[in-house]
Amino acid sequence: MLASISSASVLGATGRPVTVEVHVGTGLPSYQIIGLPDEACRESRDRVRAAVLSSGLAWPTDKRVTVNLAPSGERKTGAGLDVAIAVGVLAAFEQLPSDAAQRYGYVGELGLDGSLRPVPGVAPMVGVLCGREVVVPVASQVEARVVATAAVHPVSRLREIADVLIEGAPWPESALPELAYTEQSSADLADVHGQPIARLALEVAAAGGHHLLFVGPPGAGKTMLASRLVGILPNLERQQALEVTMIHSAAGLTLPPGGLVRRPPFRA
Repeated sequence: MLASISSASVLGATGRPVTVEVHVGTGLPSYQIIGLPDEACRESRDRVRAAVLSSGLAWPTDKRVTVNLAPSGERKTGAGLDVAIAVGVLAAFEQLPSDAAQRYGYVGELGLDGSLRPVPGVAPMVGVLCGREVVVPVASQVEARVVATAAVHPVSRLREIADVLIEGAPWPESALPELAYTEQSSADLADVHGQPIARLALEVAAAGGHHLLFVGPPGAGKTMLASRLVGILPNLERQQALEVTMIHSAAGLTLPPGGLVRRPPFRA
């Protein structure tokens, strides 16, 4: 049997759609993953098998299992394909209804006990699964909802996915935090005493969107002044905020409570 499941991977800070193709057939028992997986992705063989068995589901022990991550010419990184691989194997082994399984996209890492764990880059991965309902770990639901164009289903265990697909049970409900915007704290220009020319330069640069260069000896206050530029800049527009959020997500940085990074980033 053959199953084709939708998922995604991260290349740099950009999400790339991935089709997880699984074939379960006769032959010498084996289990291999092809399609340029990295080491973390290749190790999913053991994670997925243990998670399936821990969830009370059958594994095709006496079958030849081949998992292809398409497109085969792009490098696949991380453990975010675990859930899609597990669902694909179960669908190809006829433990899950293939038609129901293929309606969704899946993102997340699997623990050996069958639990779903968050991975870096959920936002860019969900962002490329346009128009498709997505299954994600509970801990990733906020950032997934920020970029998703369809329903997001947060689950905590692989068994919950199987129950929905096999029995038609409703998706588990999870308490969602309020997504209202929370102001992110930043350094205040009012803390700077003196430096009238430098302050004026900051205000002009912020108002006109100009480049700004500070030159001076160590301890003159260059970094202090530059860090306070963020506090007088306006919030990012929606598209800009989404791009910054996806970069933060891919880098594994902590996102604000609402999931969307609305303030301009600053690094020093």
